[in-house]
Amino acid sequence: MGSFQLEDFAAGWIGGAASVIVGHPLDTVKTRLQAGINYGNTLSCIRTVYKRESVFGFFKGMSFPLASIAVYNSVVFGVFSNTQRFLSQYHGRESEASRSHTLSDLLLASMVAGVVSVGLGTPVDLIKIRLQMQTQPFQEANLGLKPRAVALGVQPIYQGPVHCIATIVRTEGLAGMYRGVGAMLLRDVPGYCLYFIPYVFLNEWITPETCTGPSPCAVWLAGGMAGAISWGTATPMDVVKSRLQADGVYLNKYKGVLDCISQSYQKEGLKVFFRGITVNTVRGFPMSATMFLGYELSLKVIRGDHTVPSP
Repeated sequence: MGSFQLEDFAAGWIGGAASVIVGHPLDTVKTRLQAGINYGNTLSCIRTVYKRESVFGFFKGMSFPLASIAVYNSVVFGVFSNTQRFLSQYHGRESEASRSHTLSDLLLASMVAGVVSVGLGTPVDLIKIRLQMQTQPFQEANLGLKPRAVALGVQPIYQGPVHCIATIVRTEGLAGMYRGVGAMLLRDVPGYCLYFIPYVFLNEWITPETCTGPSPCAVWLAGGMAGAISWGTATPMDVVKSRLQADGVYLNKYKGVLDCISQSYQKEGLKVFFRGITVNTVRGFPMSATMFLGYELSLKVIRGDHTVPSP
């Protein structure tokens, strides 16, 4: 089975949709902590969002990622699985028949998936963050910068995902949809290496030699741990990406990745790059566990393999 397979894309779509529903509330908290002001710690941020916007505030901007991240995740899993399969075939191994995976194959497949993901993921993240951040209080006096729009008050600048896309394209051009692409490359290429590689090896380590494949429990645990590792280590560059993409809702503050790093460090010190690391790590576990479990179970159903071992 060394040929290109569409099943991985379909299973990735299902896993991605499930993960968005599970992870979006904490994703909103993470974004507010990283790019917002006056939120304090994680619990303080949760209380503030709930008090100001009720429970619906945690799901702000979810409709767009629910539709798009499912497709995005489909491409990431499809590219990773097919690249890994191609490399195994190229090296004369049958990846489906053997549980052994070489680190070099996993590394290269993860890097390819990371690069491809940025092309799709940057606009998705941009729209999501703009919608999540538009209720952030605008403090022109504290920033001392020229605003994009004056007298906006508390009126939301975007009426929804489609209006947000149209506004960005109109005011910033098509290039505006890829604001923060450099930071996203620096986050996602190593991030996916620390996502897929721990997942594969943890799965193999947890699963007994006598089993034909990992149990749903093993998939859930390995996926959750891989997500926590990946998101925890990606936090510094995730902070930079969030700030670059939130920049532009009301004003333009940063000139690029290095300028964002420099300004953030000068004003808030080294600790700013670890802002949201707790919520990133905690959110990474259930979100990734759901994603991998949805992917693996969907793949078995699509392929007609109903011999899923019990947890």
